Amino acid sequence: LDNSIIPVTQRLASQCGISLWNHPGHIELYVSLQNCFAHNVEDRDFTTTLNLRVYGAADEEETYHVSDTCHYPAWASREIICDPDYMEASECRRLLEEWNKPADPRRSAEHMVCAFQIKAIVFFSPDERPMSVTQALGKGYGVTNGPTRLVVRGSPTAPEAYQQDVAGVPMTILHTSTIFEKKGPLITNLGSFAGGFSVTDNTISWFMPRHIDPLISADGFKLLEVHMGVNGQRLDAEEMAARQYTLVINDVHIITKIPVGAIGGYMKSAVKDNEYYTSYTIAPMLELLWAEDMTGEVTRYKVLFSITTPMAHMQPQLIDNTVQGEHLFRVSLGTFAADVVLWNITLSGVVLSVAECNARGFNVQELGSQNGFKTFTLQVPFTDPLVLKTNEEGTTLYSLHLVFGLHVLHDSSPLAYAVDLDSRAVDQVAPVLSGSCAHEVFDIIVNYGTPDFHFQIFLGKRSLTPTLAQQYGLTDHGTHIAFAVPFTDQSAVFEVIEHSHIKSRLDMALRYPETSEVFQAFSVSCSFPSTLTECYPNGTMTAMAVKFESVPTMNLSQLTLNDPTCGPVYTDDRFASFTFSVNSCGTTRKFLSNVLLYENEISLPEQLLVTKMHARPQVTLVKCYYAYNATNSLSFIAAHANNEPYAEPAGGGLEVVIRMASDESYTMFHGPEEYPIPKYLQEPFFFEVELISTNPHVSLELENCWATLTADSSSLPRWNLIINGCPNLLDPNRVVFHPVYTDSRVQIPSHYKRFEGQMFAFAMDQDFLSDQLFVHCDVVLCDANNIMDGPCSGQCPSHGNEIDGMYD
Repeated sequence: LDNSIIPVTQRLASQCGISLWNHPGHIELYVSLQNCFAHNVEDRDFTTTLNLRVYGAADEEETYHVSDTCHYPAWASREIICDPDYMEASECRRLLEEWNKPADPRRSAEHMVCAFQIKAIVFFSPDERPMSVTQALGKGYGVTNGPTRLVVRGSPTAPEAYQQDVAGVPMTILHTSTIFEKKGPLITNLGSFAGGFSVTDNTISWFMPRHIDPLISADGFKLLEVHMGVNGQRLDAEEMAARQYTLVINDVHIITKIPVGAIGGYMKSAVKDNEYYTSYTIAPMLELLWAEDMTGEVTRYKVLFSITTPMAHMQPQLIDNTVQGEHLFRVSLGTFAADVVLWNITLSGVVLSVAECNARGFNVQELGSQNGFKTFTLQVPFTDPLVLKTNEEGTTLYSLHLVFGLHVLHDSSPLAYAVDLDSRAVDQVAPVLSGSCAHEVFDIIVNYGTPDFHFQIFLGKRSLTPTLAQQYGLTDHGTHIAFAVPFTDQSAVFEVIEHSHIKSRLDMALRYPETSEVFQAFSVSCSFPSTLTECYPNGTMTAMAVKFESVPTMNLSQLTLNDPTCGPVYTDDRFASFTFSVNSCGTTRKFLSNVLLYENEISLPEQLLVTKMHARPQVTLVKCYYAYNATNSLSFIAAHANNEPYAEPAGGGLEVVIRMASDESYTMFHGPEEYPIPKYLQEPFFFEVELISTNPHVSLELENCWATLTADSSSLPRWNLIINGCPNLLDPNRVVFHPVYTDSRVQIPSHYKRFEGQMFAFAMDQDFLSDQLFVHCDVVLCDANNIMDGPCSGQCPSHGNEIDGMYD
């Protein structure tokens, strides 16, 4: 306050209108508008600026700057605030009405108030005790003669305050009269503090007299408003209902009812002789507004009250939720207030912190509720060494002695709860996991153990879900289950490449589903034949790079060929695919006996090796051998096949035709007399495949499409355009599918498939290029009303098929 340090003592709080409220974890500070340090502008605008210095247990000091301005023009004739730390009465209208008319009509009565000094203050306790202003201030009272209002403030425990029973409610009364020097009228200030409450059936009932006799001068008065709140904040009816607060007004009392433990208050714990007790504290507020019939004066009366219920004994319940088939102890202990923490747990004489328990797999949790109470839960597997085991004729008795060590935060009081747990179970045989190597897969078998032995299968870091089980072809044979995992599956890891083989390993584990504890682990490692490099007759080279277990953080998308601008055409977390021609991407050429050797390398760029501080890894070599008389440059003229593929009519006479469109509009098509059709390299071609049928329940799907040099679809060389319904990812110029819509020619769009590609060439020999190109397609006819897996699931149904296409 103006850079001065003033300790907030009880005397200062009651004299200046400051109230401190302690809550769990924080302190709330309430300050009267007319406090000693407020900047008052015409009793309408009040600004208070505080620099609060807070000292911790280790004398650590923190300073908080707080400043706020409140606009309060709607004063009542009399305003009374009753707070546990101070009582304040502020009067205006009655003073002005009793004052003589001003001699100078240009001066208002409000300005005349300030013109007179206070001569004395008389306290009635109930005997008269006159004091000067100086004496009153010296005894801790606050007296302020403001622009329009007179304020008197004092402590509820002041010697001049006295107790009085009002309608059966004990009230603290502070009664004063103020005498002014000139024609001093008598100004009476009254304060009262109500403290009557009871607790029955877990409900707090706070009683306030409806007619507060010491504050009302006549019998006739009208109660205008009643408001209820908590922690100094008014609550509307909706919020009161949500908190289950009720307000009852009868002829005698205004009764506020609050459930013990309701929102807005807090529970406080205590320990005595290792028994647990709680009390509930809440700070309700009641605000009344009334008018007296004779004088017409309006009084606003506000009470901020603190209620703490007597300490009540609580017996926390320990519930044993152990289920024998789960093979673990499950217990819960509660309920406790928010200021109780679980400090440690002693298991069979071994003391473990909560963190150590969770690290051991005991799954200690704290479960809270809306009313602020909480429960502690614990799970201990039967297999833990701290669980005692006794074998008796084919059964095992599992025993565990537990001691929950708890602490009450505010005073560090210890609290201990001990319990002995026992569970008898029939001896069980665990399942057995095994695996072996097969053609491109790991064959896995899990032999069942004792019936009802629950377990989970983990492959690598993944749980075997029903979806994965179906993907791996899992079958149940009664005594065991069997399934096959591809060696390229993401659950497996690649260890090393050995010549034309790749070594892959699958780590597996059986776990208890409740705790995820592993009770059996198994690994199988196999070498699988794999061709990671493909050499095509048209001079295209493809190569596959894989991520090894030794470099788990490598970003495969950063790999390049000799030319750093040549990156992979496809990457995921495990594979990177490269497609390039023998004349690009830094590919080198060597002449050997009767063959040409083309070589390239896959590696990380030099700058990444430096920035990531990698030791330079062994590069992946890509090699292709071509005979001199078998491979040349690419250039050709393509023509349509003379005999178009068709489906043999059978069982309904279904027929499929393939035709070439003039452009991507698919409105004009080349007739048989136009073939062969000249095309240049990279020039687009447009094909349409149609099912000749009027049955709307049949749909057409493309499975595979490819190009050859002759009408024989099985002839070589061959270049794949579509593989398993997907574009060939190894094709530098992949086909593009076009949607089909209903128009004057197309009645059933599901009977059509359209795709676009770019012309390419097969090289013949050094002096001759192929002059024809034939396109073939395998199609699948599907039930349009029963979508199944495979080609019938739609065009290019999954990314898995795209990866497989790299090996075709």
